[in-house]
Amino acid sequence: MSQTTILKCAIVDDSRLQRLAIVKLIEGHPALDLIAEWNNAIETKNGLLDTPVDLLFLDIEMPILTGFDLLDDLEHKPKIIFVTGKTKYAFKAFDYDAIDYLRKPLKKDRFYAAVDKALVSSGTSAAVTGQVVPEEEFIFVKSNLKKRKIYLNNLKYVEALGDYVKLIMDNSDPVIVLATMKSFEAQLPEDRFLRVHKSYIVNLQKVERFNSRNIEIESDQIPVSRHKKAALSEALGA
Repeated sequence: MSQTTILKCAIVDDSRLQRLAIVKLIEGHPALDLIAEWNNAIETKNGLLDTPVDLLFLDIEMPILTGFDLLDDLEHKPKIIFVTGKTKYAFKAFDYDAIDYLRKPLKKDRFYAAVDKALVSSGTSAAVTGQVVPEEEFIFVKSNLKKRKIYLNNLKYVEALGDYVKLIMDNSDPVIVLATMKSFEAQLPEDRFLRVHKSYIVNLQKVERFNSRNIEIESDQIPVSRHKKAALSEALGA
């Protein structure tokens, strides 16, 4: 295992409550060292002159200057993880080579996954587990006549659509792929994905709640077949 890199980080958000939520997550991560909090882009630009950081948790919608405006003004940019309540900026965010794009309210597993991406980008392995970071695992799928890389940790679930399957992703639009559920299921690691219904495959790490009939992943409800109940309970250790 590589020695853990400690990333000096800062938070930029005009909401005190949102900053507190991020502070709590940062303090619980052994590879993060919080050295600054700023509540607007102008304060951040001045602060970075005296306090350079490795990683910036950056809000987008702020008064006067947005997070994008801030980055446009910076000559030397740290690694960026955007933290915002809106999904509409996701594609633009990655034009800025963002490490990740997190939606508020933050969830610990997604936050840790984003930090692990930053650690990998810094040339180290995962800080918490010491194992290969899930975000490194990916498959290529053919969509709209192009090959597209799908990071498995961003894949929430797969839904059957006749001769196609629909990939429901974190913070991006669904991806439609010409494939059968059986053939697509074969591409996924069995320890992380489970077919819970003839029309659905779920990422077990994304399951928030479940009962004998449904799984909840964020606001989506996914049906569970009767003969898959036991397998689901076993896979989730419940």
